[in-house]
Amino acid sequence: MSLTAAELQTYLHALVRGDLKLATMIWGPPGVGKSSVVAQVAAAHGLDFVDVRLSQLAPTDLRGLPVPESDGQGGGVSRWYPPEFLPRSGRGILFLDEVNMAPPTMQGMAQQLILDRRVGSYELPDGWFVWAAGNRKEDRASVFDMPAPLANRFLHLTVRPDFDSWRAYALGRNLHEHVIAFLTFRPELLHRLDPQQPAWPSPRAWEMASRLHRAGLDATPAIGEAAGAEFSAFVRLYEQLPDLGIVLEGRGAGLRLPDEPSVRYAAVVGLAARASTADEAYHAFTWLADSAGPEWLQLYVATLVSKFQAIGQLADLAELVGRDERLATLVQTTLSLTESA
Repeated sequence: MSLTAAELQTYLHALVRGDLKLATMIWGPPGVGKSSVVAQVAAAHGLDFVDVRLSQLAPTDLRGLPVPESDGQGGGVSRWYPPEFLPRSGRGILFLDEVNMAPPTMQGMAQQLILDRRVGSYELPDGWFVWAAGNRKEDRASVFDMPAPLANRFLHLTVRPDFDSWRAYALGRNLHEHVIAFLTFRPELLHRLDPQQPAWPSPRAWEMASRLHRAGLDATPAIGEAAGAEFSAFVRLYEQLPDLGIVLEGRGAGLRLPDEPSVRYAAVVGLAARASTADEAYHAFTWLADSAGPEWLQLYVATLVSKFQAIGQLADLAELVGRDERLATLVQTTLSLTESA
């Protein structure tokens, strides 16, 4: 079952709400956001979150160490002392990451935990979900084949890169507007795996790039030479932009939107990313309505709707709908496309 990050999140929310403690395996290329989605679902439901990287463990790390205990009569038994990172109470998600990067002996140990919810003398509390994640062979990751008995214990979900889902996430996380605008212009660079290079574009890499760029540093170490060069060239286009702050204040009557498409992407997405109130959003819309065609207005509204939804400003969105019939139509179209996707 192939899902976007947003669809995966919706599916996992449903598992939690239904208290369906079915072992779930999430497949996908590196950097696509598998672990981030699981962490967000745990936080949304107030669940504890334990992230275990199986590829970094030995079997005794999961099963525990045997410790001899005397019976007081000259005999005794060995008791397995489980590791401290395994939960002992409460409710949460035990997330077994990099499952198929672990060697077969480790996967066999994990199978006990997944199937029986116990390993050695340890038993997983009733309030915990067991979910896992791994990379696919086609991603050229160093993976082992998953044993058929283990694979058959899981629900299998595959997450794929999707720009609309990432944009909503990026706007909610306040990633740099230059990064969001660039990927709106070049969405095919959201995820481009290059196993021959140490750095390449992925949703995770772009989040690192945003932090580097905000600090005034080159983003290339995060996203690679080719994407870094394109991103740097795009950022230089911002020097050609009109003063977006004046537009948001409603004083942009004398300003014109540049004709160059890449600069227009930068301006339109920049306005949506910066608009923090219904007034600012409306001023930007009316300015664009006088300066650009319907496709640019649709891009602006789609970005704005994603942002307001991501940060919870639904009241501002509702107010905007009542201000202008054109704006109301575009917002409704955007919401309809989102619901039908």
